[in-house]
Amino acid sequence: MPKDISIKSILIIGSGPIIIGQACEFDYSGTQASRSLREEGIEVTLINSNPATIMTDPVTADHVYLLPLTVESLIQILEERQIDAVLPTMGGQTALNLAIEAGKQGVWEKYNVRLIGVDLNAIELTENREAFKEHVVELGMNVAHSQIANSFLEGMEAAQKIGFPLVIRPSYTLGGTGGGFVMKEEDFSAALRRGLEASPTHEVLVEQAVLGWKEYELELLRDANDNVVIICTVENLDPMGVHTGDSITVAPAMTLSDTCFQQMRNDAILMMRSLGNFAGGCNVQFAQNPATEELIAIEINPRVSRSSALASKATGYPIAKIAAKLAIGYTLDELKNQITKTTSAFFEPTLDYVIVKMPRWNFAKFHGADHTLGLQMKSVGEVMSIGRTFLEALQKACQSQENNRMGLGADMKEWIKTEDILKRLETPSDDRIYRLKDALRLGVPKRTIHKLTGIDPWYIKQIERLVKAEQELMRFNVAEDLTEEFLRDLKVMGYSDAQIAWVMRIQEEHVTKRRKQLGIIRTYKMVDTCAAEFEAQTPYFYSTFDQENESIPSDRKKIIVLGAGPNRIGQGIEFDYCCVHGLLAVKEAGYEAIMVNCNPETVSTDFDIADKLYFEPVFWEHIEEIIDHEKPVGVIVQLGGQTALKLAKKFHEKGVKIIGTSFKHMDIAEDRGVFSDLLKTLDIPYPKYGSARDADEALEIANKVTYPVLVRPSYVLGGQRMRIVINNDELESQVLSILKHIPDNKILIDQFLERAKEAEIDAICDGEDVHIMGIMEHVEPAGIHSGDSNALLPTYSLSEDVIETMKEYTRRIAFALQIKGLINIQFAIKDEKVYVIEANPRGSRTTPFIAKAYQIPYLNIATHCMLGNKKIKDFTIEKNLTGYAVKVPVFSFDKFPNVDKQLGPEMKSTGEAIRFIKDLNDPFFRELERNRYMYLYR
Repeated sequence: MPKDISIKSILIIGSGPIIIGQACEFDYSGTQASRSLREEGIEVTLINSNPATIMTDPVTADHVYLLPLTVESLIQILEERQIDAVLPTMGGQTALNLAIEAGKQGVWEKYNVRLIGVDLNAIELTENREAFKEHVVELGMNVAHSQIANSFLEGMEAAQKIGFPLVIRPSYTLGGTGGGFVMKEEDFSAALRRGLEASPTHEVLVEQAVLGWKEYELELLRDANDNVVIICTVENLDPMGVHTGDSITVAPAMTLSDTCFQQMRNDAILMMRSLGNFAGGCNVQFAQNPATEELIAIEINPRVSRSSALASKATGYPIAKIAAKLAIGYTLDELKNQITKTTSAFFEPTLDYVIVKMPRWNFAKFHGADHTLGLQMKSVGEVMSIGRTFLEALQKACQSQENNRMGLGADMKEWIKTEDILKRLETPSDDRIYRLKDALRLGVPKRTIHKLTGIDPWYIKQIERLVKAEQELMRFNVAEDLTEEFLRDLKVMGYSDAQIAWVMRIQEEHVTKRRKQLGIIRTYKMVDTCAAEFEAQTPYFYSTFDQENESIPSDRKKIIVLGAGPNRIGQGIEFDYCCVHGLLAVKEAGYEAIMVNCNPETVSTDFDIADKLYFEPVFWEHIEEIIDHEKPVGVIVQLGGQTALKLAKKFHEKGVKIIGTSFKHMDIAEDRGVFSDLLKTLDIPYPKYGSARDADEALEIANKVTYPVLVRPSYVLGGQRMRIVINNDELESQVLSILKHIPDNKILIDQFLERAKEAEIDAICDGEDVHIMGIMEHVEPAGIHSGDSNALLPTYSLSEDVIETMKEYTRRIAFALQIKGLINIQFAIKDEKVYVIEANPRGSRTTPFIAKAYQIPYLNIATHCMLGNKKIKDFTIEKNLTGYAVKVPVFSFDKFPNVDKQLGPEMKSTGEAIRFIKDLNDPFFRELERNRYMYLYR
C-alpha cells in the first residue's frame, strides 16, 4: 500500500552520547532514516544530546534539538512542533526506553502522536525474559532452560534447579551490562547481586549456559503486509560465551548447513511475524549445537540493532533507510533497490564476497581491566573488511585495526611460549585470533585448538593455510626469487607486502617492487547486492586480486578524503562528522569526492555520501594502490584524526599532494622540540620541556625542568600512556613502561603547571586570515585530559587580556605553520600568564561541538579553505548562541568494574553530550564547579 499521507511530520529519537554497547551505528541509522523520510516530503524533527554526530547537524533534519533524552525534553518539542508520529527504533535501547516511559506517562496520547515502526507490546515481550521464553516455546521453538528471578533468594533457587555452568542475563540492559557466565557455585552469589543491581526492574534470567555452541544472527525487514526479507546472516567466529559485539563475525555464514540455514530462516520469519503489528527492522539471534545442529532462540530485537549498520554495509542494502519508509506505510514491493535502481527492494541480497567484522578494544585505557571477553560487551569500535575469500577479508580486518598489525601475525608480534598460548586460547580475549595462529605455527594439533576455543574446525583449517604458506615463504631469501604464482597466492590470502617482507627478513619496498614487476596489483569490485545478476549503479568498491576491474576512473579532478578507521577512545564519531562535511564541500567545489575508510558504523561510509567509496583499510599499501588507480589531485588528511595525519609523511615522501597544510608544517607541530623552538622565535611562552630516548636521559631532563612533570610518548592519541609524576622513582617506572609498550618512541617530559586553568581554541586559517571558531574553557584544572574535562563555550572565568592573548598566539602560530584549514591549540593559564601546551593541525574532537553550538558549518568552510577555492571572507559567519554550551564527557566504567576510574592526562571517556545553560547560576554548572577538584591529577 502507498505511504500514509496523514503523517506529515515525524520525530526521530536518537541514542545519546557514545557508550560501550551503543555507539555511532545509531548515528548512521538515524541519519539514514531522516534522509529517507525527507525524500518523501515529511518534516523531520530530531532529538539527541550528542554533539559529535552528523545526525544532529542541520543537513540531516528540518529541526534538530540538542537536548537531554528525557520525557521533559519530548514534551518541550511537542509543545513547540506539530508532530504526527514518533520513530523510536533508530536510537537503540535508549530511544526505546524513552518512548516506553513517555507512553507510560501518557505523553503520546495527550499530544495525539502515533508510534510508528514499533509495537510497544512487542518490545515489552522481547525485553521481558520470561515472557519471551514462553512466547518462543508456544511457537514450537527451543530455548535454553531458564528461570526468572526478582530477588536473591529466587536466583539461588533457580541456580540450584538448573545447575552449573549458567548465565545471568539482567532484563532491560544494554550491551550485556551486569550479565555474565558463572562456572562455579561459589561465584554465583556475587554475580547474582551484580545482575539484579544492573537491571532497572531488579530482574534477571538465570539460564543454562550453552557454552561452545555456535552463534548466528539474522537481520530482517518486515512490511505492513507481513512480507519479510532476510537481509543478512552473520556467523560469529567465537562460540557462545562471547558477546556478539566482542566477537569476530563473518558474512555470509561459512559453516552452516543448508538444512539448518533453512530452519533458522523459517524460525526467524515466524518469530518476527508473531511480534505484534509493526513494520521495520528486526534482529534475531540463535545458538546451534555443533554436534546435533539443534537450534535455540537467544533473543529478538524488534528494532534497528547495533548489527544493522554492519549488515547494511556488508550487503549494500540500506536497512534503516528502507525501515523508515516501511514505517510510514510503504510495502517492500513498492520500493526500489537503492543499489541497482531498477529492481525491487523486496529481495534478499546475494554476496559474492566475504565480510569480516573485527571489534576494536581499548584495554590500554583501562588500567587493571580484565581482558577476558564474556557476555558484557567491552569493545569501543569495530572495523569491517571485504575480500573474495575468508582469509583475505580476515587479514584486511587485522590491517584495519589501527594497532600496528600488518595482518594476522607475521608482523614481529608473535608469541613463542606454547604454555602461555594455550592459556590464552582457553580464555577468550582480545588477541585470541592471533594466538590461534601462533598455536598452529608451534605445532599444536587442530583438534586441541578446537577443544580449547570452541571455534569451528573450518576456520582453524583456513588459518592453518596461512601457517603453511609462511613455511613455504621462508624458503625464499630475496624478493627476486618469488614466482608470480606463489606471490599472487599470498596476496589472494590477504598478505600485506610488510608481512611477506618480515617473514623473508627483507625490506618491504623490495617486495612491493617485485610484486609490481610481476603485474600483481589490486583490482576493485563493486558491492552490488545481487552478485552481478543485475547492473548496479552504486560506486561502492573493495579491493582484491582478480582479473577484472569494476572501478573505472573518471576523467574528473578528484580529491580523496581519508577516514579515521575504527572508533576508539580519543578518536571517535566526531571525525566521521568532519569527513562527511569534507566530502560535501569537495563536491560543492566541483571535484569528484572519494572516501576511503573501514568503519561500518559511520555515515561517511554510506554508499551515497561520496561520489565513490572504497571500503578499505586506512593502511598505506591499500591507500597507495587507490591513489595509483584514481590519480587524485590530492588527499585530505586533516579530517581523519591522528589516523590520517600519520600517513602524511608517506604521502610527502611519495610525492602525493596533501590538500591544505603541508606535511613539513604539520610535522613541526607534531615534533615537540621543533615546535617549542618555533614558539620561542614567536615569543610565545610554553612549559619547560625535554625529550629523551631512555630513562637516564629522562631523569636528567626532569631534574632540570623540576617536578612535577608530565611524561608522555610522542605521536600518540588521546593522551595514551601519559602520566604526571612527582619523583625519580615514578619517572623511571613510567619511562620503562612506555618503552616496553611503545619501543623506540621518543619520550617527552614537560613541566606540569599545577592548578593552572586550561582552555583551547579551534580556528580556521586560509593563508591570509585566521578565524577563531570558538574558545572553550575547561571546568577542571590542567592535568585532566581535555577529552575528559567538562568545558564551557564561550569562556566563563578568563579575563579579557588572557582571551586576547590566546587569540593573538593562535594567529601567530597559524601563520607560522602556514595552516590551510583547521588548527586546534591548547593553552594553560597560570597567574594570568598564557602558555601554549600543543597545537594540532587538523580537525579536533571539539570542532563539531563548536559548529553545533554556534550553528555554523565550520567544516564546510574549513574544507573550502584547504582546497583554496574560497577564503574566509567569502562566508558570512554569524555566531548564534545565547548563554553557554557545556561539553559533558560520558564514561563506560560500568563495563570495567575493577579498573582505576581516576582521571588524569590519559583520556578515558567514550563519548560526550552537550548541555545548554542560560547563565552561570544554573544548578548544573554550579555542581560541575563544586566538583572541579574532585579528581586527583594522577
